[in-house]
Amino acid sequence: MIQIKNLTVKNFMSVGAATQGIDFDRNDLTLVLGENLDLGGDGSRNGTGKTTIINALSYALYGQALSNIRKDNLVNKTNGKNMLVSLDFSVNSQDYRIERGRKPNVLRFYINNEHKAAEDEAQGDSRETQDAIERVMNMSHDMFKHVLALNTYTEPFLSLKANDQRTIIEQLLGITLLSERADAIKELNRQTKDAIQAEEFRIRAVQEANKRIEEQIESLRKRQRLWTAKRDEDVGKLAQAIADLEHIDIDAEVQAHRDLEEFHVKKKALDDAARYIRQIDTEDVKLNRLLDKLKTEIEALDAHRCHSCGQDLHDDKQDELKQAKQALVQETALQLLANDTQRQEHEDTITQIGTLGTAPTVFYDSLEQALNHRNTVETLRKDLTSREADTDTYEEQITDMQGQALQVVSYDALNELTRVQDHQDFLLKLLTSKDSFVRKKIIDQNLSYLNARLTHYLDRIGLPHTVKFQNDLTVSIEELGRELDFDNLSRGERNRLILSMSWAFRDVWESLYSPINLLFIDELIDNGLDTQGVENALALLKKMSRERHKSIWLVSHRDELAGRVENILKVIKENGFTSYNTDVELA
Repeated sequence: MIQIKNLTVKNFMSVGAATQGIDFDRNDLTLVLGENLDLGGDGSRNGTGKTTIINALSYALYGQALSNIRKDNLVNKTNGKNMLVSLDFSVNSQDYRIERGRKPNVLRFYINNEHKAAEDEAQGDSRETQDAIERVMNMSHDMFKHVLALNTYTEPFLSLKANDQRTIIEQLLGITLLSERADAIKELNRQTKDAIQAEEFRIRAVQEANKRIEEQIESLRKRQRLWTAKRDEDVGKLAQAIADLEHIDIDAEVQAHRDLEEFHVKKKALDDAARYIRQIDTEDVKLNRLLDKLKTEIEALDAHRCHSCGQDLHDDKQDELKQAKQALVQETALQLLANDTQRQEHEDTITQIGTLGTAPTVFYDSLEQALNHRNTVETLRKDLTSREADTDTYEEQITDMQGQALQVVSYDALNELTRVQDHQDFLLKLLTSKDSFVRKKIIDQNLSYLNARLTHYLDRIGLPHTVKFQNDLTVSIEELGRELDFDNLSRGERNRLILSMSWAFRDVWESLYSPINLLFIDELIDNGLDTQGVENALALLKKMSRERHKSIWLVSHRDELAGRVENILKVIKENGFTSYNTDVELA
């Protein structure tokens, strides 16, 4: 049960700084009449601010007026600030209070007197808080205008475009709940798709990581094979070296090294002697040439001629030159004699050494190695044992990587997510398809009740036409077998149909969701209804108030209705400000 209780208004539209309050928590029919004392004192009913009540109620619940009035224009123009509207109501015995205002912006929502603050409520226009309010009311603003606050500002349902009509009917019949459920499932479906994508990425990452690890394992295997091959090669070489050394006659090897050393000494002596002889022979050729040249020059000097230019020489000069040349001849002859002596010595060396023959063959590179033969064999045996015992470190690395680094690729989570996604896709089709049996069932169950209530109210209000909602949610209007459009109807007929349809909407809404105590009808019975139509409407409203315990507020210009109701609310405009003539005590 939704129970709208108290409304207070301050600096809202034509209401000034003096807070005005209305008590909706009553079970009767209240006629709201206006009196404008600013228009020459003639008591005009126009422009008094009667509609501020219903606009304030709309603003408190939804943050907007019934019509498209900008929010800042809802603030009283004279005072220009401190606008505040508050509303107390209860839903299923839980108490709520809304305080909403502009300049400064205010939005406070209380549940059982406890303030429920949203993160951005300081801005005075919290979407989070507004969503919480609408969840509690479970009624959209459009539905509010067609079910609770009937007024002349809202475009009649049958004047709306087909898509807008369908939206209202879907909300009314609960089909919108399917859309809301579908939206929730869409969000879950999106999350599932994201989870599938994340799982696919994870699997691919695991596969790629496994691939890299397998490549590393294969690289280790290649290095293992190379290491094994090298170890086997080293073991074979060491074993062969030991076998070769074990067959060596070490005494003969040592003697061969000494003979080889002697061979190298003799070979060097022979090579040196042969080289020196070649050098001496070369020098002798040069010395003999010099000796022949000196002899020729001395002969020239004996003939008193210069050996260089051929001119005649004086005796003194001749003797000087001749003595010098003869001295050179002696020096050259002595050098030739010395060379002969040296040549003979080298030739004697060659003769003494004789023929060298073939150099001795050895196994070791040096005598020292040969003398260390036994140590070498023992060292090789140790090296062989050590090499054979070398640990294959690659095998352990490969085993660790195979057992720990490689991950098992499991598709269980992906398969489960895919199953969930398929189920969500099925539910989405079930909730959104026009041919869904769920949708058809809801329409069939509730549309018949809507048509029944609509027929009931049309009959009571005195409209002879047959109006019916079809299964495709369109509306047919017929009179005596003739199909009509809404605009074919007269003004009075349209108003009868508007009222009947709104009341039928309300009955369906209350049967599906929750009863609500309040109903506003703003000037609808003033437009085009004849006396009988007004009487019929009043009779229906009184019965609704009496039997269904509704607080019904009828805004009208008709003073003659004052005698037909038990309660009257006077809305008075004086000095530019609107006040409500009520006995509500304001804190």
